[in-house]
Amino acid sequence: MPTAAPPPTTRGVGHLVERMRGAIGVLYREVIKFGVVGALAFVVDLGLANVLWHTVLADKVTTAKLISGAVATLVAWIGNRQWTFRHRRSRPAHHEVALFFGVNIVALGIAAITLFVSHYGLGYESRLADNVATIVGIGLGTLFRFWAYRKFVFSLEPL
Repeated sequence: MPTAAPPPTTRGVGHLVERMRGAIGVLYREVIKFGVVGALAFVVDLGLANVLWHTVLADKVTTAKLISGAVATLVAWIGNRQWTFRHRRSRPAHHEVALFFGVNIVALGIAAITLFVSHYGLGYESRLADNVATIVGIGLGTLFRFWAYRKFVFSLEPL
């Protein structure tokens, strides 16, 4: 006589716990890798912005920020596509790159608006204030990026 399968609730709970452990492990690894790539892009962004602020764009802080942010975005695209989210590729590269740059345009806008408000709106015009506003803007943009990358750009499900 065949043995009856265990009740679904017994098997389901253990399976659910294992799936949760796996998902948390994947999320943890993604967060760490995203942080490393983001740290590198941050150094590129802030470093290039400061170089531009002290040379050719000394009187155009927002323009310098947009340029440095665009270069940092390219660094982040390469790092996240090739390392952080390489296991999440579910669409053609040209779709991912379009979504990636779309998300980064929004995040760059968040950072630029933060700097603009601080520098021009609130009148904090020192290099220190510009750097603090840039860091705050990058932080806000980073929170948005991680959510949007997982949800849209490197999603396991096609749009």
